[in-house]
Amino acid sequence: MNGFSTGEEDSRGPTEQICCLIDNSERCSKVAGNASYSKRIQKTVTQRKLNLLLDNNAHHFYICDFHKMIIQCARTKRRRKDSEEDSNETDTDVPEVDLYHLQVNTLRRYKRHYKVPTRPGLNKAQLADNIMKHFKTIPVKEKDVLTYFIYTIKTNGNKLDQKNGINTNDNM
Repeated sequence: MNGFSTGEEDSRGPTEQICCLIDNSERCSKVAGNASYSKRIQKTVTQRKLNLLLDNNAHHFYICDFHKMIIQCARTKRRRKDSEEDSNETDTDVPEVDLYHLQVNTLRRYKRHYKVPTRPGLNKAQLADNIMKHFKTIPVKEKDVLTYFIYTIKTNGNKLDQKNGINTNDNM
């Protein structure tokens, strides 16, 4: 057997197989996607000390989207930390914004709006990495942001709504 399921071994069929991973000593019960548990992914899991194991009783190597995202985030976070150490930057007071949970369309809209240069054909994790680099370069005046935030909360409004001719206070 080549390690891939033909769907005959599992009564659920090839599209409804469950994830082949054991997460913290429990077999994952989520539906497997089209991502497979390759040697490269296994190496990432080992290096990052994720509590994931391949279930030897599984007749396939397909993992669910949940575990796929965990592995992708672990891989990209390691790469970011390495690059920060290489450039001797210390941003301990800057909170990390997790863009990996955003939808691909949202990331693409951000990229288009800010004209972030990327090569074509990037997957979600690579696109999020490029956008994260750009996002960290945007200067923020904390005093102005906090003042505007407090103003917005107190007036139940938004300057963007007022610019478009909609004033939330006039509608009451």
